[in-house]
This record gives sequence, structure tokens and C-alpha cells, in this order.
Amino acid sequence: MEKIVINGGNKLHGTVQISGAKNAAVAIIPGVILSDGICRIDNIPNIRDVNLMATILHQMGAKVNRINKSSLEIDPTYIREPVATCDLVRHMRASSYLMGALLGKFSRAEVALPGGCDFGVRPLDQHLKGFGILGAEHSVSGGVITVEAEKLVGGHVYLDVVSVGATINIMLAAARAEGKTVIENAAKEPHIVDLANFLNSMGAEIRGAGTDVIKINGVKRLSGTVYSIIPDQIEAGTYMVAAAATGGDVIVQNVITKHLESITAKLREMGVQVDEYEDSVRIRRTGTLRRCNVKTQPHPGFPTDMQPQIAALLSIASGTSIVNEAVWDNRFRYVDELKRMGAAISVDGKIAVIEGVEELNGAPVKATDLRAGAAMIIAALSARGTTQIEDIQHIERGYEEVVEKFAALGADIRRVYSNDSVIHSA
Repeated sequence: MEKIVINGGNKLHGTVQISGAKNAAVAIIPGVILSDGICRIDNIPNIRDVNLMATILHQMGAKVNRINKSSLEIDPTYIREPVATCDLVRHMRASSYLMGALLGKFSRAEVALPGGCDFGVRPLDQHLKGFGILGAEHSVSGGVITVEAEKLVGGHVYLDVVSVGATINIMLAAARAEGKTVIENAAKEPHIVDLANFLNSMGAEIRGAGTDVIKINGVKRLSGTVYSIIPDQIEAGTYMVAAAATGGDVIVQNVITKHLESITAKLREMGVQVDEYEDSVRIRRTGTLRRCNVKTQPHPGFPTDMQPQIAALLSIASGTSIVNEAVWDNRFRYVDELKRMGAAISVDGKIAVIEGVEELNGAPVKATDLRAGAAMIIAALSARGTTQIEDIQHIERGYEEVVEKFAALGADIRRVYSNDSVIHSA
């Protein structure tokens, strides 16, 4: 069993380079299926979810070549059947995007019901509603969902709730549908815009991405392309919060500062100095952290994927803070782990009340999901003593070289392998 072991108390200093956006990559890689040519994707994060998605496409028949750590070349023309039912599909939520891509290319998709982090019900009803308006019918049998249409025809889709996944899936299906598709109440996250830019680079006609109305004129064919993925706003936000938690001074490079505005605003509200440059931010804290209230919302609001990290920071802020999780139903499972370290947090439904403590103490904890694991690292870096974090496979789903990057900033952090209570450096 692998663990991350952290001796807390070191202030982070230095520069960290942010990788490509996980949430963009896991949508763009399935989007390659729509192409009739070879696609090269650059600035790919070397993380578990991306490697898993690339492996799924390979098992479906695509030729996948890793040019280097951050570049993939994919030839989807060898995919003959619109089927993705291998066990790997069940291990990640983003595999649902295979439905839209396969439906758009073949007018049919058979995809195993996806998995991923378990923090609440994540129904596919809005995805299927969109597919239905485009002319597809669906059925579920034996853990496999089948979506098919005689012909995909554009239509007017109004999403009942703002859904990133449904927006992505409908965009993928509509890109090669006949006629015009309009998605209203669409999600506006940066990776929605990145996917649209990627598809447009192949010849798609998509306008309005980043607003709540997206218009798609379907085309008959999409060509190969070379495309570079945007930086990861959540990885950047995680390092920003970690610098603040330790009272450090860190430059976070390769970012789009506009994507970080909601995170930056909360850090400043807490008394953290954030200096913005063209493609980097500098995080400094010398004084006491102040309390603040946070409510997660769809973009451009505070991102739900930063909620556990900001909660870890608020646990050592002066005063009482309230965190309102307005996106998912069950995203406070990590709270019990923070309480093991001395955090004073009470949860009632979607609201957590955090009474700031002077310091946290190292303890054995678990990464209950991807972003919760990031929160455990942040808490451990600021804590007194040693913290061992288990179930780190969740962290590695979304953070490239997380141990190495934090170590380069001066953290006392290492990955270890434990066997029968004996811990060895890995």
C-alpha cells in the first residue's frame, strides 16, 4: 500500500509549474473519436485519469502514441465499433463522455455505466434528455447504457440544471449532427470553452462556449488537429491554498489568471496577498488568516472542486467560517479526516461550520476522493507533526507529480510503501 507521509511546519517557497487541465483533457480525449484524422494533444497532464482514458481508447481500437510526458498522438480511425464496455470505463466518471463522442460519430454508443468519486447522486438524465432531442433513444441493460439514432438532427436543448457533463456530452453529439443545435442554461466552465476550441480546431462550428447559450452547426466531417490544453485551474488553486496555509511565498506559473478569480478573491478576503502577472500568480501570507464564508457555484462562482481545499485552510483561520456546498450532495466526507487532525467542523446537510483552531496536528488520514486528498495534503503541510495519508490513488487521479512538486517547494513530503506495518521509502 502506498502512502504519502508529510512532516508539517515548513513554509512553502519557490515556483511551481501547473500542468494541463484534467477536466479538459478527459473531455478532449473522447472528443478525438469524432475526428477522421490523427490528433496530437499537447499539455496533457500525466495523471491516472488521463492515462486511463487513453487506455480505453486504445482498447477500443484507436492507435495511441505517447510522444512525451505531456503529448499524445491519437488516430481514432481504427475504432470500428461504438462500444466501450471494458472494466476501465466503470472506474471514472468522465468515461460518460464516450457516449456523446460515439453517438456523434456512429449514431450509436454502448458504454458501461461510469464510476468516479462518490460524493452524491450524479444522474445522466440531462445527458439523455439532450440526446433524445437530437433524435436518439436509450436503454440500460446489464450495467451498459445504449444510445442510438437513425440519424442525429440538431435541436433546442434547455438543461433543467446547469450540468458540465451534460453540456459536454451534447456538444460532442451535436458537432456532427445534421443542422443546428442550441444548448440553453449551458455550463460555462473553462474546460467547456477548451473543448469547444478543440472541436473548432478540427472544423466544428461552435459558438457561445463560456456563456449560457451554446450554438452548434453540425458538420459532416472533422479533420485531425494539433491542440494544446489549457492550464489546470484546480491544480493552481490547490497550490495557492497550500502556500497560504503554510504562510509561504510561492509563484504559481502557467495559469490563466481570469480562471482563478473566485479563488483569488477568497484568499484576499482571508488576508492573503495575491499578486497577478501575465501567466502567473504570487501567493504570500505573513499575518493571521481571517475567517470567511464560501458557497460553491457553477463557473464563474467558487468551484466545488476547490471546496475541500479551502475548508482545510479555513480550519486554521481565526473565527467561524461557513462553507455551503451548493453543487453536490455528499462532498463533506473528508471532514472526519480533518477532525482527526484537530479541526473543529460540524456538518449539517450541505453546510459546514468551521471554528478555526490555532493549529492542526499530524495524524493517520485517508483521501476519500480526489479533492479531499488534496485537502489532506494542505492540512498536513500546515500541521504540527507527521501525517500519513492513505488511499493516495485518488490524489494521483488528478495531480501530476504532486509529491515532487511540493518537495521542490520545500515541503517535507515523500511517498512510501508500507507492508505489514513496515514503511519503506518508495
